[in-house]
Amino acid sequence: MTTSTEAHQPAPSGRAETRRAIWNTIRGSSGNLVEWYDVYVYTVFATYFEAQFFDKADKNATVYVYAIFAVTFLTRPIGSWFFGRFADRRGRRAALTVSVSLMALCSLVIALVPSRETIGVAAPVILILCRLVQGFATGGEYGTSATYMSEAATRERRGFFSSFQYVTLVGGHVLAQFTLLIILTSFSTEQVHEFGWRIGFAIGGVAAIVVFWLRRTMDESLSEEQLEAIREGKDKSAGSLAELLTRYAKPLLLCFLITMGGTLAFYAYSVNAPAIVKTTYKDQAMTATWVNLIGLIFLMAIQPVGGLISDKVGRKPLLVFFGVGGVIYTYILFTYLPQTHSPLLSFLLVAVGYVILTGYTSINALVKSELFPAHVRALGVGIGYALANSMFGGTAPVIYQALKEGGHVPWFIAYVTLCIAISLAVYVFFLKNKSETYLDQEKGSAFIR
Repeated sequence: MTTSTEAHQPAPSGRAETRRAIWNTIRGSSGNLVEWYDVYVYTVFATYFEAQFFDKADKNATVYVYAIFAVTFLTRPIGSWFFGRFADRRGRRAALTVSVSLMALCSLVIALVPSRETIGVAAPVILILCRLVQGFATGGEYGTSATYMSEAATRERRGFFSSFQYVTLVGGHVLAQFTLLIILTSFSTEQVHEFGWRIGFAIGGVAAIVVFWLRRTMDESLSEEQLEAIREGKDKSAGSLAELLTRYAKPLLLCFLITMGGTLAFYAYSVNAPAIVKTTYKDQAMTATWVNLIGLIFLMAIQPVGGLISDKVGRKPLLVFFGVGGVIYTYILFTYLPQTHSPLLSFLLVAVGYVILTGYTSINALVKSELFPAHVRALGVGIGYALANSMFGGTAPVIYQALKEGGHVPWFIAYVTLCIAISLAVYVFFLKNKSETYLDQEKGSAFIR
């Protein structure tokens, strides 16, 4: 609980402010890491646990597994509304702590649920329910985390610090891939199919205990004045959906359109492309895992570079770089990656896509946070992201899989390219570069303990 004395402590400056920003970034992003690990451990182990939940003889089992992945995105907008309102009215810290706890609980349930052979249809039903709850939690995590990371940063290095949201988001994927690698080296393929995949889910649940403590100790970035006004009933607009839709409809639409092409490209490049690598090297599981793991580490490592560049040149040039690059490169990636049987060339094809993708991923959370004032920021960022993510990002794996089965991969390429082109038009014609934002008018870093 924030005391009156703490609430009126002066904000730190200079090196002290930077140190506080660093520690708050670490505390905030560590939860992001674990939460997104819980998201990606599902896709990484999907081919290993599908037979535990669906009929082994059903050739559509893989499609069903990825369909569950897509369905969970339906609850993300609900989670964004719930946690966005929660964060705008009760603080970012509390919302982030609750969301990571939900993710952990569901991961532990999935790790322990009996197979279809043991409890019948209840097995896939439990899996679906857990994934729906995780989608709800993830919907709250993204908007609140993006808001917190942007508010906790120093003004001069806002791009750099906020980029760590995607460092840890991608880091969750890296950790999931690394977990798979360790399990593959520790058990036979049959053992991984039988029980090894459960270890991956259990790790995510256990790791959340540490994250729970870290998030409980991080600073609150919502101002004490606003929290006090909410407690006293003076500010009824905080976290209000009506306020968001009536006064900030244009920023909300921009948030959706900014996200549309970026989230689709993110899942196409970082989920579908690794799946292609797995298929290409289906008899060389370790080779495929190493190619994907090194690629994701590369993507994670270059996020701060994108953030630093944006602090120098502004956010818009990076978004335009992503848009132009994505329109050109999507065809190249999805045409030539399936035909490539050289691990080095496979990595290079994926890595070029990740460089292009970084133009979006490294700064998108900040760009969206800059669109809204503090009292509706978590709500606006969360809903704008979750709607686009549910419609375009989460459906990418199942759409690709279905079109691939029908021999229509060019349709998927055209779909991704068109969505990126629409977002590119928004970047070019509707976003300003280096203009003053709502964040510039605020304190710019977390300051309440």
